[in-house]
Amino acid sequence: MTSVDRPGGRTPLSGQALGILLVLVSAAGFGSGALFVQPLYDAGMEPFAVLFWRFATAALFGWGFLLLSSRRRLTLRALPRRRVAVLLLLGALYVGNSYAFIASLQVVSISLASIIAYLYPAIVAVMATRYLRSLEGRRAWIALGISIFGIALTVGGIPEGELPPLWGLVLAFANPVIYATWIILQARLAGERPRSADVPAQQVAIPPGDAETAVEAEAAGDAPDPSPAAALMTTATALVYAALLVASGGSVSPAAVPAGVWLPLLGLGLVATAIAIQTFYAGVKRVGGARASLISTIEPVYTVVLAMILFGERLTTMQIVGGALVIFAVILAETGRADRVDAGAAKPEP
Repeated sequence: MTSVDRPGGRTPLSGQALGILLVLVSAAGFGSGALFVQPLYDAGMEPFAVLFWRFATAALFGWGFLLLSSRRRLTLRALPRRRVAVLLLLGALYVGNSYAFIASLQVVSISLASIIAYLYPAIVAVMATRYLRSLEGRRAWIALGISIFGIALTVGGIPEGELPPLWGLVLAFANPVIYATWIILQARLAGERPRSADVPAQQVAIPPGDAETAVEAEAAGDAPDPSPAAALMTTATALVYAALLVASGGSVSPAAVPAGVWLPLLGLGLVATAIAIQTFYAGVKRVGGARASLISTIEPVYTVVLAMILFGERLTTMQIVGGALVIFAVILAETGRADRVDAGAAKPEP
């Protein structure tokens, strides 16, 4: 059977096709998150409650998926204590950008928030020039400039009288900045450092906007199973949101959830989080991290189109051009990254 090269071996073309399909399913899952949130807000749920149930559901699914397999259980037991601590810390820190995005949807349209969110790959590319391995040439800065110009067109194209409140736009823009910082932090904790004469160059993998275990996202054939990382991190995120929800006067009891919203709430936790994470990494094992990241740029397109169909949202011509420029900038940043080390090399030392 014909095959193609990938890090760690050769993957048959049938495996490549399956990998592409899995990444597309993942992108659709992640892109559905904002769509599931709208009916929850319409029912009167607050962001802390929405996010608690999102990550609690994802964590329960993740642990069930993990414990059903003896191989995955062995992977969990083999994790060094330091690695477990790092994953829990990253899960707790993930609260920042996940809250910013979901909370912004209270007043910012799904289409606009989704386009703004995709600033993060260009921001990561630029931040990597200081904290990780610099990109060759000026590609990172060009990508960031195109992204900013595209966002300016998108925001500037909002019809008069429809501009969201400033606090909503601030949260929408905070999301990609915080997420980019989170990616750089997890890469640093995984051992990545800037290029030097004595240290081999490494490069961070840029996952789709809601993937939570980027360190494991390489396509080496012997890469560790990401299931333990996903389960640990979603658990930590859920616990932080539980504390925030209770502290704000809310309740973690299922009885506090409004009637009739369990379907979109479970969709947010299962389809847009747990299943999206697992299918992304299953796809990465077959097509590689770089290619998976490029395929994932379909996510904002999917979200915008469905927002138009389901909620009647409309983009002006200027906003469509701006969104297209943002996606082009993502592709520019992704294709400009140098080869990365495999996931095993990127893991922190015990």
